[in-house]
Amino acid sequence: MAYTVCDVTAAHIPQIEVLEQQCFSTPWTAELLRSQMKDAQHEFIAALSPEGTVLGYVGMMYVLDEGYISNVAVSPEHRRQGIADTLIESLCAICETLKLSFVTLEVRSGNMPAIALYEKHGFHHVGLRKNYYERPKEDALLMTKFF
Repeated sequence: MAYTVCDVTAAHIPQIEVLEQQCFSTPWTAELLRSQMKDAQHEFIAALSPEGTVLGYVGMMYVLDEGYISNVAVSPEHRRQGIADTLIESLCAICETLKLSFVTLEVRSGNMPAIALYEKHGFHHVGLRKNYYERPKEDALLMTKFF
């Protein structure tokens, strides 16, 4: 499948809001998503089809040399096509350009496909947040990639 990776713009937010609702039990609002758009402390990138459809996205906040991934999502009908791999690789390249020491994230402890994706890209288990997620209640694994 053909797609390109670009910075998220305001025009992408409505589609990303729909993906949030499809992918997460506690989806972010359009307002929260807009607050994550690229600036001096945020990176927010999306994979777009040739027609401009948002296929997936990843966001990150960074402070000094530390990066914190907020959300990673790919539309259910476009999973298992390498989009998440490309988004994580692209974000890690940005992290290296920004000279970050590490980037970290939380993932549901039962989300084995996501855990495998992050491990594939060099993330390691570094901690656990008990009962971090709601609907359903579940622990979060902390995973970090060091640069």
